[in-house]
Amino acid sequence: MAQAQAARTVIGRDTSKPPEADGIYTAGCGEPAPWRIGVPFDLHLMIFGDSTAAGVGCVTAEEVLGVRLARGLAETTGRRIRLSTKAISGATSKGLAGQVDAMFVAGPPPDAAVILVGANDVTKKHSVLASAQRLRRAVSRLREAGSVVVVGTCPDLGTVVAIPQPLRTVVHGWSVRLARAQTAATLAADGIPVPMGDLLGRDFRSTPEALFSADGFHPSAAGYELAAAHLLPALLREIGAPEPGVPHHIAAT
Repeated sequence: MAQAQAARTVIGRDTSKPPEADGIYTAGCGEPAPWRIGVPFDLHLMIFGDSTAAGVGCVTAEEVLGVRLARGLAETTGRRIRLSTKAISGATSKGLAGQVDAMFVAGPPPDAAVILVGANDVTKKHSVLASAQRLRRAVSRLREAGSVVVVGTCPDLGTVVAIPQPLRTVVHGWSVRLARAQTAATLAADGIPVPMGDLLGRDFRSTPEALFSADGFHPSAAGYELAAAHLLPALLREIGAPEPGVPHHIAAT
């Protein structure tokens, strides 16, 4: 119990509101243009999920994952990208249905959707199978509506050094199991999984001071940059655009 309480004091304790990031992004632009009904755009990107998807840990809007993806799409394709965020800090896979519902209420479905969820399912000890099934339903609804869907699977919580051992080993194993189940669920729903724990775990272990924000749990600006670099190629493939190169692993300093 003491170790679980210690983990909870680290995980998700940053309750600050993420920077506002939605708008229209174009190649070479500075501030995004606000979107209003009637404002033209070429591709609508919508972000679903938890605090990482929302941008908790970021200081400025430019650091937010959705902004990095929108700018990457705009710069690579030359298209006008509309960014909308439905992600909510603290959300688990249970919250995805409500976020997708909100999308349908707000207007037509997006051209492309990115989902990042899972960390809170682990910390709240939700069933791996049930969490994966909820994700599958969300991906299916978006795909049936015509959206391209890219899912960043559960990160490796074993990289969070502030979680004491042996609990850190336990959450590592739970994270891995959930990520695998999410991968299968996403593929079954015709989405594209990106294994964030596998792709980012080594870097977050080797340079936690660079890749974690001040709260020790959410990514820093550099952490979000690295995550975006792995998600962007999948998005570009799915919309039929050329892919940029994925950066090499960050060397320990």
